Order: sequence, then structure tokens, then C-alpha cells
Amino acid sequence: MGNIIGTDLKIENIERAARVIDPVFLNSPQYEDEQLCTALGRRTIVKVETANPIRSFKGRGSDFAMHALDAKLKVICASAGNFGQAVAYAGRSRGMTVEVFVPIDVNPGKLTRMKSLGASVTVIGSDFEEAKQRAREKAERESGCVFLEDGADAAISEGAGTIGMELLRSGNIDAIVLPVGDGALISGIGTWVKEYSPQTKIIGVCATGSPAMMESWRTGKSVVGGRPNTIADGIAVRAPIAGSVERMRAVVDEMVLVDDTQMIEAMRMAASTLGILLEPAGASGLAAIRAHHIPGNPVATVLTGGNVHPDLLARIFS
Repeated sequence: MGNIIGTDLKIENIERAARVIDPVFLNSPQYEDEQLCTALGRRTIVKVETANPIRSFKGRGSDFAMHALDAKLKVICASAGNFGQAVAYAGRSRGMTVEVFVPIDVNPGKLTRMKSLGASVTVIGSDFEEAKQRAREKAERESGCVFLEDGADAAISEGAGTIGMELLRSGNIDAIVLPVGDGALISGIGTWVKEYSPQTKIIGVCATGSPAMMESWRTGKSVVGGRPNTIADGIAVRAPIAGSVERMRAVVDEMVLVDDTQMIEAMRMAASTLGILLEPAGASGLAAIRAHHIPGNPVATVLTGGNVHPDLLARIFS
């Protein structure tokens, strides 16, 4: 066993994460659904990461990263919503103080859930990057604080890598299609899968209104984009983290784009075939399988989040 060249993520840390992460986030359902496969015209394995207390995959990486922190520290982070919920949940279980910085256009449902999990929430900044800069500045000013950055901290990606361990239990998978926000999910899963199933293709999905991660992956450097223009806040990235791009370059085979309409159609498809409510980013893998010619049989995707903006929910399912 050897770690993948070009990434600092470690196989042994992913194995350890599977032993220490709160069991409520582990061993999520994964299966083939006949109706979904018919709708997509191919065998598709889905892994449901919405059936947990925060309704997203973020609990795995946040829980693993928080295990390494002194419980006396105050944790400061920035989030579009799901990561903040995950940090709040892990902090509450350890008696740690958590403050989350969010942009002014944050999903109000996610905001409410972060507060209900015990985090203090500072709403500031016109977008996520501005909120993150304010969070970093506060962590640097105050003693006894640590800034936890999704996509930068290796432990967050390694925690997400446990999803890759579980996916391979389904047997041979020709391609795994994954939403790409900050890159922690695809880097963690890709690190494990390329070690134990190197022939499996790892394919990332970005929104057409926020292609900075795809452009950064293709060029090998962080390419700062314009202000994201997409309903999918979970994959709306303007300034990719250089270290995350480097990890992705080591394990990702291809990147594709899907637009908002395609994600909305995938949300409706998931609801009608699987009976599962997904947010746009959470359905982007399904949208990519439907919209692009992705070789292989079977393919798999992770349904990454189910915290839908109330306004969007009414618009889609009214």
C-alpha cells in the first residue's frame, strides 16, 4: 500500500477516520434503484449522504478534523451552510465553542439549523469568499481560536475518503461522479479509490455558473473566477484553494459542467424515483450522469446534501 503521488492525504488516516468518526455519519445507504436506472438509461449506484442529522456528507470530515483539536479551543469557520452545520454538530458533541461566518445570501434554512446545533453565526460579506476572509481575520486576532478551513485541512478530506471505502464494497465501479465544491469530497474519495481500484474513473462536476474549480484543475493552479451565478451554493466557488487543486490533480480523471436547469431536473428525478429530497449541489452528480456521456457500467454518484433553500423548494415542487 502506498499513498498516491501528488497528494498529502494518507490511506492510513482514511482507515483511522472510519474507526473514529461518529457512527451516525458512517455506512450510509448505497444501492441501485430500478426506476432511477431506467430514467438514466444505465446502471447507477447511489450513495445517500442525506440520511444523517445534518443532511449532508460534511459530517464525516468535520468530525474527523475536530477529533484532533484541543476541546478548549474555539473553532471558527466559514460556510455556505452544510460545513457550518457539520462543525457545529461535532463541536456540540465535544463541548467546544463554534462560530460560523456566512454570507448575507445564506440559505435561511441552513442558518437556522446551524444555530439550533449551538453555533454562533455571524452573517457578513457579500459572498462566501468575503465571509471566509472575515472568519480568518477573527481567528488570527483572538487567542484560543483555531480557523478550520474546508478544502484546506487534510483531515477533512480524509474523513470524506471513508465514503470511497464504503462505495467499493458494491464491487466493481467503472466511474464515480462527484460534486466539486472546495474539493474535499472528491480528493478524499479519489485517494482511496485510486489506491484500491485504480481503473475506476473519478469524475468531478461543477456548475456552469461557477467553473473556477474545473478551470483550476485543468491548468494546475488556482484560477479565481467571477462571482458565482448558480442556485447550487454547495458548489459555488470563486477562489479555489491551491492545495485542494493539487490534490484533485492527483486523483481526478475528468471534470464536467451542469447548469441550473439540469440540476433542477435531477432534483425532480431523485424525488420521483428515489423519494429523496436533494439540494441542487446534492443532485449535480445525477445531473452529470444524465447530461454527459460518462463511460462505464455501473457508475456511481454520491447524493451529497438535502438542505434545500425554502424558496427553491416551493418553486420546484409547487
